[in-house]
Amino acid sequence: MARVLIVSDDPRDRDRVHSALSFEGNELIDHADPGTAAQRALDDHADVAVVELRIGSMGGMALARDFRSREEQVPVVLLLDREVDTFLAGRSGANAWVVKPFTASALRAAVNYATGAEVA
Repeated sequence: MARVLIVSDDPRDRDRVHSALSFEGNELIDHADPGTAAQRALDDHADVAVVELRIGSMGGMALARDFRSREEQVPVVLLLDREVDTFLAGRSGANAWVVKPFTASALRAAVNYATGAEVA
């Protein structure tokens, strides 16, 4: 299964991600600080990071670029607020994304696509 870092400061979005990815074998790690998220993903050996688009002063797009700039890369799935943000999500280097409100199956599919393996 998978170790998933959830980078969000919104408890409702964290709960939605937990609901979608809480399966036996998955380990979900909550993290609210975008400034330390990429390093936390590496320290915790995360298989994927699910990142809120609007988080802190850094934002999910900048955070996706931070993840991509690391020598050891952790795939990123962005949680977008609007369909129009998909263009920017692709430009940010995110591996996959879903637009809120998302279904559990849509988030699982995005995570599976980002990691190249079935995680849920």
